[in-house]
Amino acid sequence: MAIMKPLAVILATTTLALTGCVTDPNTGERHASKTAVYGLSSAAVCGIVGAITHNSRGARNAALGCGAIGAGVGAYMDYQEHLLRQKLANTNVDVQREGNQIKLVMPENVTFATNSSELNSSAMSSLNSVAEVLAKYVDTNISVAGYTDSSGNDSINIPLSQRRAQSVSNYLSARGVASNRINATGYGAANPIASNATAQGKAQNRRVEIRVNPVQQSRVTTTSQQTTYVQ
Repeated sequence: MAIMKPLAVILATTTLALTGCVTDPNTGERHASKTAVYGLSSAAVCGIVGAITHNSRGARNAALGCGAIGAGVGAYMDYQEHLLRQKLANTNVDVQREGNQIKLVMPENVTFATNSSELNSSAMSSLNSVAEVLAKYVDTNISVAGYTDSSGNDSINIPLSQRRAQSVSNYLSARGVASNRINATGYGAANPIASNATAQGKAQNRRVEIRVNPVQQSRVTTTSQQTTYVQ
């Protein structure tokens, strides 16, 4: 009887993964999952099962046990993306996926008051959900980038964006995300995502981005009792 519960999880997860589609909680639209795009394999399925039934290392160990590191990493990031989209639905935080990177874009109007680096209650609520996921899935590095619009000059914009990025970093650390995984940088008006010629464009450029990347492993050494990962 003890074997039935994990077996049921595996069968249910395999059935879900083999559909090759997921539903975006923000739009309700169905689209091909990243795992399907990368090429669904037993390693991808095992990685998702490991994420559900164990911790982050359980997810990666399960995927590697199936013999395909690349697919395992894809599945590992897929499940985090799924959780983040689910937890951040109906917020103004935009969840984006670029390869194996997950990017969260937090606009100023849901994070900080004008010219302030103090997180507002809406930002704290969203970051609580983000921290819950990032603290569980530890095999990632996190970059927090602060940006402003083009108003003012670098002597004002860069320090403000740095303070905002550091506020987000500090909050994630306080909620259980290891500080040595996080790097915070203020870029001022660099890298605009919209035109600074309009008020709407400037509002889009005032933002904080959280980028989540898998830790790259260069070598895997397996023993009869455990798998050791070497950077």
